[in-house]
Amino acid sequence: MEKKIINNMCRSLILAASSIALTACNADFLDTQPSDRVGTDLVWSTYNMADAVVNGAYERFYWEQQGECPDWQNFDAATDVCDLDANWGGYDWARGRCNAGYWGFNDWWKRLYEEIYRTSNVINNLDRCEAMAASERARDIAECKFLRAWAYYRANVLWRGVPIYTEPVEYGEDTKPRNTADEVWQQIIKDCSEAINEPSLPNKYATSDKNYGRVTKACAYYLRGQVYMWLKDWDKAAADFTAITTMGFQLFPDYKNMFKAANERNDEYIFQYQYTDEEGMGSLLGRTHGNRNTYTADGFGCWNNLIPNPYFVDSYEYADGKPFNMDEVFPGYSKMDPKARSVYFLRDGLDPNAASDKLKAGYQQMVTYGADMSQYDKDGNEARILAIYQNRDPRMLMNFITPYSTYKGGSTADCWDYTLRWPYIGSDNAAPYDLRTDTNDRFYYLWRKFVPEGRETKNGLNSDIDTPIFRYAGALISLAEALNEQGKTDEAVKYINMVRARIPGLALLNSNEYTKVTGQDNMRERIRNEYGWELCGEGQLYWKQLRWDTWLDRKLGTNRALVSDPSQLNGANGMTEIWGTKRYTNNYIGEHVKLFAVPQGELERNPNLTQNPGW
Repeated sequence: MEKKIINNMCRSLILAASSIALTACNADFLDTQPSDRVGTDLVWSTYNMADAVVNGAYERFYWEQQGECPDWQNFDAATDVCDLDANWGGYDWARGRCNAGYWGFNDWWKRLYEEIYRTSNVINNLDRCEAMAASERARDIAECKFLRAWAYYRANVLWRGVPIYTEPVEYGEDTKPRNTADEVWQQIIKDCSEAINEPSLPNKYATSDKNYGRVTKACAYYLRGQVYMWLKDWDKAAADFTAITTMGFQLFPDYKNMFKAANERNDEYIFQYQYTDEEGMGSLLGRTHGNRNTYTADGFGCWNNLIPNPYFVDSYEYADGKPFNMDEVFPGYSKMDPKARSVYFLRDGLDPNAASDKLKAGYQQMVTYGADMSQYDKDGNEARILAIYQNRDPRMLMNFITPYSTYKGGSTADCWDYTLRWPYIGSDNAAPYDLRTDTNDRFYYLWRKFVPEGRETKNGLNSDIDTPIFRYAGALISLAEALNEQGKTDEAVKYINMVRARIPGLALLNSNEYTKVTGQDNMRERIRNEYGWELCGEGQLYWKQLRWDTWLDRKLGTNRALVSDPSQLNGANGMTEIWGTKRYTNNYIGEHVKLFAVPQGELERNPNLTQNPGW
């Protein structure tokens, strides 16, 4: 869709939610008692009103990355990729701090069933709109079948069995028991298959087409392929992802700049949430990923709420495929106290006798903190640590701001290049131009992906950068996974190498001793790593780690059932400074957290629902 269409779509929600016969949901999942509505017959009697209902079905998804609270803006913060900063408390089910009454469980149940209601309303009623051409009605119904499937997909991953409603129901009639997970998978397959088989739904829209951004057959193939992967129906999954390779999609040549508003109409994106920089119509990823030197209309900068975890960032290999190991750079690093090894990340010039009072104070600050200053190189510390981020997989520096790398900020009209240094002694508008964050009392990796540079946007808090949900690189990696799980490892290598070949200087698999694929198990691990290094920050990893059953291993640790002290967990384990000190840690309360609790309010309102074990 053109951006102006997205604007109209968002505005039409006001009509669709309050005047048309769409749900006015409260905290209950299908509380469809509207306070004001246009009669149902009238809704479907005019093109504009019917079209507004279709647009309302799209809007529910865009809202996921809007609003005020960053707690749910990116599911990657529920994984080892990053953590929600302590000001917002973290994801409470992952931190072991919630029960079935947790607001987040209710919030997602409500959001997803609102979408199921909206799409079912279109699917069941749009053919009543004679003012709309039959082909457009068929296309819109197919789109909504995909959108409903997308809602059910996530509901089924989160709860593993939910009630199936395929018609909009009135308040008090939403009393079905939970369907099995397999029944929900089959409903998703059915909706996707019907969308695929609809002649009016195109495979793909050209980037110049006014309908670019609308649902296509490729979206349905991608989603159905994901379901087949959950079912371990690998040949069908491979067939669906192979179909996408025939539809004209291609990798955008510049990985870093793909995530810019100027380049978001591209042939790599299969399905994306679209945003504009008009007030209330932008994405919050600029706010949650950006820093205090990111330009905002209020002049205060962005919040860097989502803190990249060193467990993930440090996993990026060297460009030649050699695994990175900090102990090879700094012998004994992993055995040092984290505060002691902070010395390796300090800026140059710290000295008790420095001419600068700030450098003197910085030296004393780090001595008091516990840095092992015997390892400090006053004139070469920055170059020494900067070197460990060079010659790595280039996607690391494209996705993250690492120590002593630069970021073009927009907090002043001059748009200076700011450098991430520690300890911070800088100024936004004067040398040495230290990068300023909302967490300036600690030293973290920061996001670069989705963060506007300079004055690229008129307000970083309301970013106009689209979020890709499905993109061609993900389809290629998924195809590789489906092939490898069938034992077709050599064929799988081809598709991973297509993704890696986009990145300048990155070694292809089987090109040297480090990248040699030694079998199916080795390739499986490489594929899982590739998903993370390629898709991090896009909210994709949580869903995959649940499918692989690796989520708790990575988020908490493989030793979670063996230790009583949460600080000893050996996974990412909470908000972490670059050298390993913890702002907070997670708490293991049982394997049941792999599934969401059915909201307590829903259990009380619908006695036919049952709770997931452990909650």
